[in-house]
Parts: sequence; structure tokens; C-alpha cells
Amino acid sequence: MSENTTVVVVGAGVAGLTLGNLLLRNGIDCVVVEKRSREYVESRQRAGVVDARGERMFHEWGLADRVLGGAPFDMVMNLQIGGERRLLELESDGAGGGRFCPQQVLVRNLTELFVDSGGDLRYEVDVSLTDIDGERPLVTYRDGAGSTREIVCEFVAGCDGDRGVSRASIPDGHLTRHSHEYGYAWLTILAEVPAQRQSMMAMHDRGFAGQFGRGPSASRFYLQCPLDSVVAEWTAERIWDELELRFGEPMARRGAITSTQLVPLRSVVYDPMHYGRLYLLGDAAHIVPPMSAKGMNLALHDADVFAKAVTHYIAGDRDSTLLDAYSPTCLRHVWNYQAFAMWWTEAVHNVGDASYQGGFRQQVARADLERLFVSGSANRLFSEFIAGLN
Repeated sequence: MSENTTVVVVGAGVAGLTLGNLLLRNGIDCVVVEKRSREYVESRQRAGVVDARGERMFHEWGLADRVLGGAPFDMVMNLQIGGERRLLELESDGAGGGRFCPQQVLVRNLTELFVDSGGDLRYEVDVSLTDIDGERPLVTYRDGAGSTREIVCEFVAGCDGDRGVSRASIPDGHLTRHSHEYGYAWLTILAEVPAQRQSMMAMHDRGFAGQFGRGPSASRFYLQCPLDSVVAEWTAERIWDELELRFGEPMARRGAITSTQLVPLRSVVYDPMHYGRLYLLGDAAHIVPPMSAKGMNLALHDADVFAKAVTHYIAGDRDSTLLDAYSPTCLRHVWNYQAFAMWWTEAVHNVGDASYQGGFRQQVARADLERLFVSGSANRLFSEFIAGLN
């Protein structure tokens, strides 16, 4: 069975569903295909802050009322540095910092909007891509009845993450992979306990610790740990003891821990972000460490740039100017935020624990962090990155 459409979007996460909604908004036919089930995709627990740039983008496209939820980000960071509690108030110049919006909430809202708008969304399909360097790429998959289906399109948008089929379909030698390994990992913990504060970050000599609210009865915690850590060694008692030690206070309640995962921190960029008529968006093209809270926002930026490029191509008598500029346009933004993400990640991890990069880097990190409290210009520049305005 063969079909035709303008864009096939591979992946129904933030990048794919944002792109799908933007294309529909401009009357461009598209099909979104997703390997996992809808239930799985909508239940993935991931952190998220839609920054001011992302919030403005949704307003410009007329989608903000349907997709944005969560409390405003108040541009105040609750920090504990060497046992001292300090509030870092960011100078936002009234621009605001966006909204706390967990990815699963944003994905759920984007999914409902896409379906309500008549979008074609297909779950539990394992696709293969061929002819991506030709004029009519072919997307093939088997449906639930076992029949082979083909979708012929003009463009493929690879929004299926770091391990998806999209980037893997690009022949060797056409992309350059740039990467940086930070040398430590996060133990991420989801627990059934209400947050004692909306957010808290502690820089302790045993390592970084973070706590962020996930609704009225759940919290996400992070513990810096060595790369060779084993999840099974982190019992519930050990986790709670370590959190209390690094935060310097007892937990109000030790609730059930529902998931733990070890996440090595790294930065990755693929250049260029396309091959033929396959364009890479979000984690398929770049990864930033979670400390920067920019992964989701970079995906939103990619979707915005690509949607405008396709719209221009279709409406402009096949003028490919914006499509040709897609990769360099996005990469300028990506590298800018990789620089910020690397600086901020290393600062908050080195300021407490000197065992990774030594005492000299620890003192430099402390000076960097202190500058945010005493220098208005440093604070404003940092605030612009947090808000997505730089």
C-alpha cells in the first residue's frame, strides 16, 4: 500500500509533534510515525522548562493556549553552596524565564492538538528510510495487520532521538560527530514525595545534588556520581542518606522510589544537520547535558526553523533558500548553547567536588559562581541564556 505526503516526521516527541503542528498550521500535509505506543510516549517522565524563546514561538504560531502549561519560571535559583543557602535572583529585565513544563505534559498537549486538528499520527510502527538523497524519499513500515505500507514524500524530518533510525540511515562519512564527555554521571531518581521546594541545587564536596518538583506528590532528584557507578548499589536507604547529606537537611518524608537511572553527562553535535532530503531535529542532531535545561528548547528551535523553511519552499515555487540554510542556522544556535551548557555544567559540578578536575578548577568554578551574585553584567548575561534570549 503506497501513499503520498509532503513531510514524514519520524518520532512523536517534542520535536516531532511541534513540527507536525506547525506544518498543519500552514496547511502542509504530513504524517507522524512513532515506534513506541502512545501510552509509552505520553508517560515518559522527563524534566522540562520551556524558555522565553520557546514560549514566544508558541505564541507567534497561535498555539500557546493549547500546549503550554505549568507555572512560570520565576528566575530565582535556590542554591546551597558549601552548606550555605543562597538565592540567586536573575535579572530578567521583565522578559521572564518561560514556564516549568515537564516534557510529558508538553507531549500530551501537542498530541491532543495534532489529533484534534486532523493530523495523521501512527504509533507502534518500525520504519525504514530509503532514497533519502533523491527527490522522493520512501518511508516503509509494516502495520498491525502485517501489511507493508509505503509513504512517498518530499522531505523526512528525523525527530527520533539519539538512537533512532533517522540518523542511522545516513551513510558513513557524511556527518561529523563532535562530542565532549564530562567524566561523571547523574543518578536520576523519581520518588513519590512532594517537593520541599520547587527546586533546589546543592554543591557539596561529595558532588552535585538537585531536587525538582514533579506535580503535587512526586519529585525528581539528581546525584552526581562516578561513571562506573552501578544502579543496583544505590539502595533506597543509601539514596535518601546521600540526599540528606548533600542538601544538609533531613527529608520531610522518605517515600517510594519508582525509578532510578544512570545518565552519563555529555555534549554531542552532528554537522551538518541534514543529508539529502532528510533533516535532523532535536536529539537526533545534538545533545546537551540536562543541567542546562536546553535540550527541549533546542528541539523547539529546530522545529520552528524547519517548519518555516518547508513553508517557504512549498509557497515559494520550490525556492530552497531556507532549506539550504537550515543546518547553518540551527548550528549557530546549537553551538551558542553548547558553550553555555558546558560552562554551567562544569561550574556547578566542580564547585563542590574537586576529585574530578582538581582544586584549581574548583576555585575557578567558585569564582565563576560568585560573579553571578556580585556582577550585574555577568548576572544579566547568564539570565539571557537561561531565558533563551541570547
